[in-house]
Amino acid sequence: MTSKQIRQQFLDFFAGKAHEIVASSPVVPMDDPTLMFANAGMNQFKDVFLGTGSRDYTRAANTQKCIRAGGKHNDLDDVGQDTYHHTYFEMLGNWSFGDYFKKEAIAWAWELLTEVWGIDKDRLHATYFEGDAKEGLEPDNEAAELWRTVTTINPDHIHPGNKKDNFWEMGDTGPCGPCSELHIDLTPDKSGGPLVNGDDARVIEIWNLVFIQYNRAAGGKLSPLPAKHVDTGMGFERICAVLQGMDRGALSSTTNYDTDVFTPVFDAIQRRTGAPAYARTMPADADVGKVSREQAMVDVSYRVIADHIRCLTFALTDGAVPSNEGRGYVLRRILRRAVRFGRQHMNMTEPFLADLVKPLVSYMGEFFPELTSAHGRKNIEHVTEIILDEEKSFGRTFDRGLKLYKGAAADARENHNGRISGEAAFKLHDTFGFTIDLTQLMADEDKLTIDIAEYERLMEEARVKARGVGAEADDLVELVSEAFVKVGSCDDSFKYLRVPECEAFIRTMTRNSPSGSRDAAGVGEQVVFSTDRSCFYAEQGGQVSDVGSAKTDSGAEIRITSVKRLGERILHAGKVVSGEFVTGECENKCKMEVDLTFRKPITQNHTSTHILNWALREVLGDHVQQKGSLVDPEKTRFDFSHNKPVT
Repeated sequence: MTSKQIRQQFLDFFAGKAHEIVASSPVVPMDDPTLMFANAGMNQFKDVFLGTGSRDYTRAANTQKCIRAGGKHNDLDDVGQDTYHHTYFEMLGNWSFGDYFKKEAIAWAWELLTEVWGIDKDRLHATYFEGDAKEGLEPDNEAAELWRTVTTINPDHIHPGNKKDNFWEMGDTGPCGPCSELHIDLTPDKSGGPLVNGDDARVIEIWNLVFIQYNRAAGGKLSPLPAKHVDTGMGFERICAVLQGMDRGALSSTTNYDTDVFTPVFDAIQRRTGAPAYARTMPADADVGKVSREQAMVDVSYRVIADHIRCLTFALTDGAVPSNEGRGYVLRRILRRAVRFGRQHMNMTEPFLADLVKPLVSYMGEFFPELTSAHGRKNIEHVTEIILDEEKSFGRTFDRGLKLYKGAAADARENHNGRISGEAAFKLHDTFGFTIDLTQLMADEDKLTIDIAEYERLMEEARVKARGVGAEADDLVELVSEAFVKVGSCDDSFKYLRVPECEAFIRTMTRNSPSGSRDAAGVGEQVVFSTDRSCFYAEQGGQVSDVGSAKTDSGAEIRITSVKRLGERILHAGKVVSGEFVTGECENKCKMEVDLTFRKPITQNHTSTHILNWALREVLGDHVQQKGSLVDPEKTRFDFSHNKPVT
């Protein structure tokens, strides 16, 4: 079967089970600030699981575009070094929103794998949650029993798994629950049972069935959800390797990169670079003398470049752009990593990565039409242009940076026991655009290490120099914010008044002086305090906070210079200008007033930001996306995505 057929058979199977087939959400979740990239199929249904949204269907299935290259889920460093990690991949999934639960999810997963796709039952293993006494969680005996009764799995192939492997959580709080995973044994003699959950390529997870039945509150307490949900995810590339390996009679030796998910891209890489054909070798093969180091690195390069061009093409299509921060920085790292492999191991001395966009789109565009047309323009040209500009920019400094690296590597071997100095690593980053992970990768290939501590020290010095000396009040907020975690929420609706002022109680106050030295903050001391009410805008979304004052009836006054939000709490920072304030837990009543001469130009510049955003999209095109801003009394600074300088 082709990968297109496998994808369609999955969707058709669940359509036949009354599931709504929904489109993949963008891989760049512009409306979800908690995510750098979409990393699971359930992301677009998060509001349903949280109980803040709903859909007009209770069953859904799709294939979701995913990127795992930053934050909690980061597979970037493993790409190319093995055959089953990717930055970009598809996740096949089916969901129940308060409809069916464990019985149907388990029965249908087994039916699709064994009856529709014909996978050998003796190669399949299932896991279930073994419980956790510390959490007061019982073993998921219900799931274990369902595997025995609604499927024909070998009972000896049902294994308990710990909380790390078999209890899924969205985050520190929110919906969660036990999960059952399906693993396939790829060993020639089917002896891989002991390797289940062992992170061994011979027995890999192919499908995770999550049973969302609890909610975790702040503080860690679990409580049952009023409605129970199902959230499953199956790696598309992995199941293609399994099914195409079966067709070839080479199940145990067929990897993700041997399938038609990747071979068209490999063909395009070879045509463009003239490199030797992909030979399926690994760095370990060179270590034991089976192949040359050059051949092994060529094959690593195939895997890296193929994976990275997929990731870049989908991310740029969905609105991301390379930059120096956030997801844009991750994409720039990925792009430079791919370029480095091509230049160093495939002898490419000119831009080549951009030329792989069109061949990829010609293969993937049938199912993902946004690849051919996105943001009101021809997407292939748009993505190609961005990648080409980035390649040219990095290429101008790559050769000089490589020369510096080779000199540092030679010095490390001769004088420092194989350790590259942090100063050299910092210069490679600061001057030549070699991110530390790229330098680390090159060092690993050469069996060298890096003085990371020295590198981090120099980076921190550069950060401090770049941002200048921070305001004392801001520094104090960062220093003491943990002390306010248990304080109750603050009603800050008074900030919307035309003349913003209110009476409030100071709940907790701390100051920048040795703990326990005095129980009151005096004139000249920097303090941070929380209140039950506030009329101050906290710093948010690029807009600086209000400034103003808090005064007590006794004549004590704090000049407020910075306001920040900590969850539902508002922290006010400033300096005592008269009297004394009790610190710790207190109930000082005060009158809070905002300085309107400071606020008024901020509101005008905030409005200007919206007008500027509209004008840029009107003139440059709908692809323009806001990437950040700064709004203060003097100016508005607006950062936006566009692949060339504005004329």
